[in-house]
Amino acid sequence: MDIVLITTVIASLFLIIGVAEPLAARLRLPYTVILALLGILIAVGAIFFLRTELTDALNPVAEVILGLPIRSNVFLYIFLPTLLFQATLGMNLRRMLDDWVPILVLAIVAVVVATFSVGYALSWVSALPLAACLLIGAIVSTTDPSAVVTIFRSISAPRRLARIIEGESLLNDAAAIALFGLFMGFVMLGLPNPDLGEALARFPLLIVGGAFVGWLAARVAVWLMATFARYGLAHISVSVALPYLAYIGAEQIIGASGVIAVVAAGLTLNLTGPGRLPPQAWTNLREIWDVLAHWAGALIFILAALLIPRLLGEVRLEDFFLVGVVIVAAIVARVVVLFGLLPLLTVMRVSPAVDRPYRVAILWGGLRGAVTLALALAVTESFRVPSDIQRVVGILATGFTLFTLIVQGTTLRWVIGRLGLDRLSPIDDALSRQVVAVALQTVREDVARTTENYDLSRDIVRAEAKLFGERLDDAVHAAEDSADILDRDRVTLGLIVLAGHERDTILERVRERTISARMAEQVLSDADRLIEGARSGGRSGYQRAARRSIAYGRGFRAALLLHSRLHMSGPLVRMTADRFELLLSQRLTLKDLGPFIDGRIRRIHGRRVADLLQELLARRIEAVATALEGLRLQYPGYAEELERRFIRRTALRLEEREYTTMREDGLIGSEVYTKLMEDLAARRAAAEERPRLDIAVQRTQLLRQFPLFQGLDDTAIKRLGRAFQTRYVNAGEVIIRKDTAAKSVFFIASGAVEVETAGQTLRLGRGEMFGQLAILMNKTRRAEVHAIAPSTLLVLDEARFRRLLRRSAALQDAVRASAEKRGIAPQDLLPAKNVQS
Repeated sequence: MDIVLITTVIASLFLIIGVAEPLAARLRLPYTVILALLGILIAVGAIFFLRTELTDALNPVAEVILGLPIRSNVFLYIFLPTLLFQATLGMNLRRMLDDWVPILVLAIVAVVVATFSVGYALSWVSALPLAACLLIGAIVSTTDPSAVVTIFRSISAPRRLARIIEGESLLNDAAAIALFGLFMGFVMLGLPNPDLGEALARFPLLIVGGAFVGWLAARVAVWLMATFARYGLAHISVSVALPYLAYIGAEQIIGASGVIAVVAAGLTLNLTGPGRLPPQAWTNLREIWDVLAHWAGALIFILAALLIPRLLGEVRLEDFFLVGVVIVAAIVARVVVLFGLLPLLTVMRVSPAVDRPYRVAILWGGLRGAVTLALALAVTESFRVPSDIQRVVGILATGFTLFTLIVQGTTLRWVIGRLGLDRLSPIDDALSRQVVAVALQTVREDVARTTENYDLSRDIVRAEAKLFGERLDDAVHAAEDSADILDRDRVTLGLIVLAGHERDTILERVRERTISARMAEQVLSDADRLIEGARSGGRSGYQRAARRSIAYGRGFRAALLLHSRLHMSGPLVRMTADRFELLLSQRLTLKDLGPFIDGRIRRIHGRRVADLLQELLARRIEAVATALEGLRLQYPGYAEELERRFIRRTALRLEEREYTTMREDGLIGSEVYTKLMEDLAARRAAAEERPRLDIAVQRTQLLRQFPLFQGLDDTAIKRLGRAFQTRYVNAGEVIIRKDTAAKSVFFIASGAVEVETAGQTLRLGRGEMFGQLAILMNKTRRAEVHAIAPSTLLVLDEARFRRLLRRSAALQDAVRASAEKRGIAPQDLLPAKNVQS
């Protein structure tokens, strides 16, 4: 082929990609549908000009278009890794992990249900062998979520819903391709009725092998990137190589799933990259991958659409019936998952409740696209697959894809409109009117100041002020008409706005490098949970999300177990340091929210709502301070090191701003500016290094802060420190249950607990103890104790406690005081030899 023509055709494809997006927006159709339709028109036009006798002038161009080397391997080895890798880089993994159960179940179960539904339906109505029918089922089971997710985002659908759809689509590609590989093997071997048990038994091996290859490749890539810390282009180059090497290594070397390898590699880089790479380098890498994925996604649809006329070249009348069977079976399988399995997961409380209109939109938005056509093309290219099966697979996969794109894709927005999903809720509509009224009042004040500063013509100013005043009056009247919003709803809306502003503040601090890139994703995830909690549960949902943001998670407990049982301190060191930095970041952010409540929220929702939000904010600040104090007590000096690091990073940011201002004002030249910025970058790299944390809990210093142990000498304190065990508990967690055996005594190093016994409720705080009365009375516990704040407890077993009690007069006094508080005589509690009058 002429290289000039090939280059011209490829450049023209990029031109079409650029035109397709605004065209899709103007026609209000999904972007992928426009790309597919343009690809089909190009292919039909090329065939027409090649066969027509009207002119031969366009024959060379038509030959180049139809002769493009479009093979299944091009899609599977070039475009698919790009799309999957970018999708994993763009995921909020911490939020995705919140919904891992519905994502995995919907992805894997939905693919299996669709595969077998379509496969057995075809086997009942056709003479095709079961293996070929199941192969077709696997090919059409993968969905493209881009259309429905794009529309959901445009109508402000719940973020959690869009996240589940994206996660499901990412993994169902992997599951579908893995099943395709299994059934393709059976078809090539000529096995009409394969052993499905053996096939499904191989499925986990494909997943695990691919995940290991992807994880290993990503760890090596991250190490290389960290080694080349100062070279941003090197980071991008290594990242481009990563998905392809992972895919090829898994597929060709160990025979595992290349798709899973790419997903695992992307997830690993997403988790570890922000903490190992400079913030700007990570941002640049993400932006490059966004562009690559945009091009790959567009090209894969256009090139796949070019194949459609070829795949439909031998269509017969009876094939239309089989296409109808595939359509009905696939839709029925989707209905079973969305209206049967998903509500069941909601009842089991492992999936968010998805309203029926959204489930209908997801059902109708399950478009098929380039992956389906690429897998069908792989079948038609294989000489080991019988020709009659090649023909049927190509036609059925193409026909079903065309149905989803042309019928479902073009009517999806209409269906969403009929379901009422494109309209604001009554509360949001009322809020929008109030926001407009407040915003216009602020704008009027700013415009008045601007006209004064620029000494504009008074007649023009008066005329424009009159027009603006009329608009403001209309907005105020509209806001007054919505004044019947319940206070409860106003609080919910205020919390949503407050959480959104908190997220914006975090982003601003990340850009300013006040919050490190390592912690950015976690604090942003916490802010997203606050928004979603307020949307779904109002005040209680917001408070649950706030408590969770400072709670000890399962990962922290697992790290603590590894440290105490196996003496593996690495995970606990990292997670404790992360917790320190997280709490400090939250404290900085929360301090900035008070003025926002008084300034903006008070004007929209009134004083009562603003005062309530200030109260909730004060509780959050207190809870963060309590959690941070617990860490300060265990690791004195570390929080101060982090605060010094914050001050140094803030100073560097301000210094950079001054240099930039001087450069823009022409006070320094480019050579001086470059030299100053190089020096600044070196000092910033040193400031980004987090101080090393000594994980050994400094119990001796901690115990000396307890009034109970002040009478002990240094030797006794050290011996006692070795005897104590540390336990971390979250707010609401039960520490002691009623009617259980008494084996330990608990000392509160930080936080607070609540004791419920005999109809009484007592609150204990830092420096106090509990659990000793049941031990000394030799009775089962009659009280239930639960934490009311994230708390750090020091635990002492019964034997050591009794020995300590005999030596410590202060401890004996504390035991007597606690007994008298509960109406128990000391002589009934302590033997005479232990009681000192």
